[in-house]
Amino acid sequence: MFIKFGLILALASFCFTVFSPFLNVMLWGLILAVTLYPLHQYFAKKLGGKQGLASVILVLLGVALIVVPTIIMLTSLGESATTLVEQASHTHLVIPPPNASIGTIPVIGGKLFALWSQASQDLPGLISDYHSQIAHAAKLVLAVLASMGGGVFGFIISFIAAGIMMAVGASGANSATRIAMRITDERKGVELVKLCTGTIRAVAQGVIGVALIQSLLVGIIMALAGIPAVGIFFVAALILGIAQVPLLLVTLPAIALMWMTGDHGTAMNVVFTVLLIVAGMVDNVLKPMLLGRGVDVPMPVVLLGALGGMATNGILGMFIGATLLSIGYLIFMAWVNEGLKKAAIENATQ
Repeated sequence: MFIKFGLILALASFCFTVFSPFLNVMLWGLILAVTLYPLHQYFAKKLGGKQGLASVILVLLGVALIVVPTIIMLTSLGESATTLVEQASHTHLVIPPPNASIGTIPVIGGKLFALWSQASQDLPGLISDYHSQIAHAAKLVLAVLASMGGGVFGFIISFIAAGIMMAVGASGANSATRIAMRITDERKGVELVKLCTGTIRAVAQGVIGVALIQSLLVGIIMALAGIPAVGIFFVAALILGIAQVPLLLVTLPAIALMWMTGDHGTAMNVVFTVLLIVAGMVDNVLKPMLLGRGVDVPMPVVLLGALGGMATNGILGMFIGATLLSIGYLIFMAWVNEGLKKAAIENATQ
């Protein structure tokens, strides 16, 4: 018995070792496949039942509409960081002096005012004083940029994997149901598959999808407006969007920066201001369209999953973490509720 168990464990460990380099890509591909499968079936129906052709069209559309703009935003983030480092190292970066009200902030006001004053008067000296800390921060920024670059490449591979999964979607759904039944039983297996499918679609469409589309829209408008550091604003908007925080917290500072540094003229600044305000509130329209109201997961759970996934696996891990933690939360709560129901029934029969 122990020999059989040991052989099974060794085989499982070997299989996981072989599959682990592709785990994130395949997980995100599975999430995309489950999310986009209804749209895939719509295309297949229009194309006379051609599942493969529908997958190819959907993958190309996803790459064109999502991946390419994301690459542009992340490229802008890298350029912004490079420009900032170059300006700081050549002392071309000019920092305005702080307002006197900064010093009145409780606890941190005095230190922040002194640090800001030194930066505005003697930036090279400040950089020299904090050289080791700045070097460590720069390494972290470069690591984040490298992770994001790898994440975008993984995004493309995931779309291709999702296309293959959608082409064989019927047999895949049948296999998933059989596996769930084998783990639990016939009734619970079907319910488990429905729960996972519904959660994936609700979180991926109503939370991640809305956040990604809205942050891309905000980033594109900022790029057209010539606002500097668009990539930084894009990443901030993406994180806040997943956290269900209004993106006006990102667009309003960008609008202020545009009015202070832009050279489009008053008329164009007004136009871009209106567009950014509308883009910051467009989630109110997107959520009903993308079934966001069906998400029964507390937003702190989604946010923790996104931040934890991003910390461990970059931008791709942000999406995977938010989805998987939501699934785990709902499965756990379903198990808890089932136990409470059994206890209530036993108490009622006594």
